[in-house]
Amino acid sequence: GLASANTVSDYCHFLENSFLCFTVNRFSFSVKEQIHYAKKIYFIDQALAETVGFKFSEDHGRVLENIVFLELKRQSKEIYFHKLTKECDFLVRDGYKISATIQVCASLKNKETRQREINGLLEAMNAYDLQEGLIITEDEKEHIEEIYQSKHFKIEVIPCWQWLLKNPAEVKASL
Repeated sequence: GLASANTVSDYCHFLENSFLCFTVNRFSFSVKEQIHYAKKIYFIDQALAETVGFKFSEDHGRVLENIVFLELKRQSKEIYFHKLTKECDFLVRDGYKISATIQVCASLKNKETRQREINGLLEAMNAYDLQEGLIITEDEKEHIEEIYQSKHFKIEVIPCWQWLLKNPAEVKASL
């Protein structure tokens, strides 16, 4: 029932200032582009997200993505998402460089989902000159090697519980 985009923006700003939710920008070397592009929103409390969120069915992948976001935030990571022709859920930036690409999905068992997640990760890895990437799932573990635009990439698929228990240096070393 809100008529103004400014009102919605103000409400989102109020929620973020009260640390109830966080916004994540699409990565760009241009700050102006980051500000004007649509943002992703993550909630500090999953129950709050369930209550105020607009959805038609349960989305375990979105819940898992929120968990991964909160852990990256807890580790004080500078977080963005990637979107060119495909999307990658998380980019971790260290200084002037993107140091990690992470996709999150409940399962890779569905052929279309698997291809979408891998393709989004490969596009991001290629764009930021990374040879290794990570897909976090509910309970699947796998090592994938792919050729994309004549380059060789390694993707580690790891269950969320295992990723949460590892320290960040161990995850990077296992790739």
